Amino acid sequence: MGDPWQWLDAARADVRSRGLSRRLDTYEGLLDLASNDYLGLTRHPAVVAGAVAAAERFGGGSTGSRLVTGNLPVHVALEQALAARCGAESALVFSSGYLANLGAVTTLAGPGTLVLSASANHASLIDACRLSRATVRVVPHGDIAAFDRALAGWEGRAVVVTDAVFSVDGALAPLVALHEVVRRHGALLVVDEAHGLGVLGPGGAGACALLGLDREPDVVRTVTLSKSLGAQGGAVLGPAAFRDHLVDTARAFVFDTGLAPAAAGAALAALDLVTDSLVGRLAAVGTALAQALGVEPTPGAVVRIVVGDPFAATAARDRCRADGVLVGCFRPPSVPVGEACLRVTARADLTPTEVERAARVVLASLRPPSG
Repeated sequence: MGDPWQWLDAARADVRSRGLSRRLDTYEGLLDLASNDYLGLTRHPAVVAGAVAAAERFGGGSTGSRLVTGNLPVHVALEQALAARCGAESALVFSSGYLANLGAVTTLAGPGTLVLSASANHASLIDACRLSRATVRVVPHGDIAAFDRALAGWEGRAVVVTDAVFSVDGALAPLVALHEVVRRHGALLVVDEAHGLGVLGPGGAGACALLGLDREPDVVRTVTLSKSLGAQGGAVLGPAAFRDHLVDTARAFVFDTGLAPAAAGAALAALDLVTDSLVGRLAAVGTALAQALGVEPTPGAVVRIVVGDPFAATAARDRCRADGVLVGCFRPPSVPVGEACLRVTARADLTPTEVERAARVVLASLRPPSG
């Protein structure tokens, strides 16, 4: 009998040789410029109180699928608040943003459907496309003509899938032009607002609201509750009839335990705190951070500093950490080979002194070590 784990040593060695090994660390006492807590709400007293109140009323978990025992009043209230804030006809809450993307795409697409996926999309959208069993084509994310050509040659149902704000570099997708192409060909547009909600648009309603696409009938949006809202979970926003179909058929919803009450309560409380003033403060911090780092500001809350080599990127990240600043380090498969980078995140609650300190540490980390 052979050793069923014989392959693992070689697989681990291959990961290490490419500079792609990862570790699970805990972080306390560091200046955080790595998380997605864009509005600084995760530890806000009102958000914590919302989580506590929901847990005290409903318990530690939702006890089952929302179709069995796990549909709680706090879920319903959260869906109503999300739909109202984002200008959607309806919302359906999932236990994660990842599952919201799986549910939306696999329900909209299937065998015989064409799905066009922007090349820089998040892994959850990529996996959703794969699981949909549709015909999937990856299109360069800024190439509107390429989307147009792909749709022009297709007869039948078609879905275009894109992030609103790309998570690695903070760039805004060309949503208006993309929607014009989608509408011309009678397709549907799925927009992942994970990094747009709370960052862009009136009241932080997202990139689609900013660009006037929030009430278009051929646009479906997904959001996460784990970034600007400082909680956990996700939701799909769209027509009420589509929500009903998700409830009936989306495996990522039907067979998953409902979102924990505390997370739903936290997200609901956070929504009340998201104002134009807070969103504007985040934008100002983002601009100041980019300028201090010597790079162009982005519409999103992150800036990217391309290092290239994954070993060099992790070394720079570790030097930042040793100096008390936490930054992200993105390596393949999160980014293409040769584009390993530091990802630096703005937060609305960062002070000018903290921005200056973070930029100084990051820039120093990129210089070759002396000696």
